[in-house]
Amino acid sequence: MTKHIFITGGVVSGLGKGITGSSLGVLLKNSGLKIFMQKFDPYLNIDPGTINPIEHGEVYVTDDGGETDLDLGHYERFIDVNLSKNSSTSAGRIYYETLEKERNGKYGGKTVQVIPHITNEIKQKIYKAEVESKADVVITEIGGTVGDIESQPFLEALRQIRMEKGKENVMFIHVALLPYLKVSGEFKTKPIQHSVKELLSLGIQPDVIVARSEMEFEQKLKDKISLLCSISVENVIECPDSDSIYKVPLIIEKGNLHKIVAKQLTLNLKETKLEDWKKLVNNIDNSKDILTVHIVGKYVELSDAYLSVMESLKFSGYEINKKIKFVWVNARKLTEKNLKAELEGAKGILVPGGFGEDGVEGKILAAKYARENNIPYLGICLGMQVACIEFARNVIKLPDAHTTEINPHTKNPIIDIMEGKNRENIGGTLRLGRYVTSLKEGTIAHSLYKQKTAIERHRHRYEFNNNFRKVFEDNGIVFSGLYLEQDLVEIIEYPKNDFFVAAQYHPEFTSRPNKPNPLFMGFINAINKK
Repeated sequence: MTKHIFITGGVVSGLGKGITGSSLGVLLKNSGLKIFMQKFDPYLNIDPGTINPIEHGEVYVTDDGGETDLDLGHYERFIDVNLSKNSSTSAGRIYYETLEKERNGKYGGKTVQVIPHITNEIKQKIYKAEVESKADVVITEIGGTVGDIESQPFLEALRQIRMEKGKENVMFIHVALLPYLKVSGEFKTKPIQHSVKELLSLGIQPDVIVARSEMEFEQKLKDKISLLCSISVENVIECPDSDSIYKVPLIIEKGNLHKIVAKQLTLNLKETKLEDWKKLVNNIDNSKDILTVHIVGKYVELSDAYLSVMESLKFSGYEINKKIKFVWVNARKLTEKNLKAELEGAKGILVPGGFGEDGVEGKILAAKYARENNIPYLGICLGMQVACIEFARNVIKLPDAHTTEINPHTKNPIIDIMEGKNRENIGGTLRLGRYVTSLKEGTIAHSLYKQKTAIERHRHRYEFNNNFRKVFEDNGIVFSGLYLEQDLVEIIEYPKNDFFVAAQYHPEFTSRPNKPNPLFMGFINAINKK
């Protein structure tokens, strides 16, 4: 029988429920178990695909084309398992699917209510993940904080699952804040007590409390939390702040969280092998020299909008014992007048993806600056498209070259709408998920991947217009990656520069600790060499 671990959060949001769950996943997977993870979010959007990244951080994409919460990126990077659409579910989707059934008469005329109809829908998502993954353990994170009105149906569904499956098959881990008051020089357990009391009012007794704190704390505080929250003292796990999220698996290993889980859920753990993880942490600690990357984006107000890009760059740096420093350049404010001031001295320029008109001209200028000054350049999705537009305008001499996303009437639509796509319905209508890119021999892309194909994830609606392919090639652009099934351009290179590579797909979604994506590794090596 598949075992279930449910992770809730108390006191405040942003404590690291996802990192806690992912870290536990690392320990269990490296102890010989098959792990699957999922996230329930209480917001009413159907999925994060239409949410502004400044509002909610990046949209992460799974192999099967799911547009998901950024926490799934943490899950995949930690446990190195490709998740699916079923790993991310919002309250909006739950209500939407329930109401669709009501409209279609699936409830036989009954009154549709939160209990049992909404809670049953939530439970079905959990059981579906269990069946499809065939995992030994499914770890499920509940977004938000206990006490939020919108998360109550999820917690009620979990209570029911515990009742149906029994304590030996279902476990609750509560991640809560243990604040330290500097003015009095003491920790306060009252916030944890109140959040546990809130859980108890909903019929849930947590089995483990992960106490998130600024620093380590004394045993007497564990004793107090144990007494007042009715859990064994060894089930109070200390998790102080760390200078890297990748150290958290080793921190909770010291608290034996994986062994506590195994004992309650009667799991057979083999020896926990963490050599690769310790190698990563060692690389992090020994990366002293700094490499600087200029990221020219339109969502720079919130770095989480580019979370997977940042982590991919870090992984690549750790491989050569370099620490990556990010210089954020607001593409919305980049102009001909301030271009040199903003980018002068740049060692590497990365232009990430994005949607909409804002910042496009700034990204075009950044691509031009990198090309003309032979600065290592990596373009991702829109970053490839703006590189093509810039090249058409300034090398091929097509001054009105553009994308029809921004200028539908341009005479030179270098980037155009995909056949069969539309501009009106923006949710879930992109080219999404994994596609196979065929790599051209003798190119940078081929040398980096060291194979004939690359399987990468996509999230876009517009493509390079093949009507312009010959004139680009005549002027020095190499199309080093193609999706042959529909003859779509996936990677471009400019061989006159040391490293000028741009991809239509999102290589950041397949980067892993100790296994950085080849394009990021090539980019960082180019910066280091130069």
